[in-house]
Amino acid sequence: QVQLVESGGGLVQAGDSLRLSCAASGRTLSTYAVGWFRQAPGKEREFVAAISWSGGSAYYEDSVKGRFTISRDNAKNLVYLQMNSLKPEDTAIYYCAADARFGRGVAFDYWGQGTQVTVSS
Repeated sequence: QVQLVESGGGLVQAGDSLRLSCAASGRTLSTYAVGWFRQAPGKEREFVAAISWSGGSAYYEDSVKGRFTISRDNAKNLVYLQMNSLKPEDTAIYYCAADARFGRGVAFDYWGQGTQVTVSS
C-alpha cells in the first residue's frame, strides 16, 4: 500500500504559477500511475491530469491543457503538477491519487489528503 502527501498549495493571483508535489511512501511510486484531481466548493471532484508509471504518457482535462504539466521523479518518489497561467476557476482542493492501472476512467485506489489552491482575481 502506498501513502500520498500533497504539498505546494497556496494563495496566488490570477496569471501566477504554482507547483504541487505529491510524495509517496510505503511502496515505490514507479509501480503506480498517478493522477491529480481537484474539488471546488460545492462541486464534485474532477480529474485534472494523469501520468503513466514511467512518465512516458500523460493526459489532461481540457480546461488545463497547455497550462498544467504533470511530471514525475521516480527516484525521489515524487509527482508534480506545474500549474501556469492560473485562473480563479482553478481554485480548489487538489488531490493526488495512485493506482496500478493507467488509462482514462481508472478508479484510483490510493488518495492523499489534499492541498488548497486559491487563485484571486
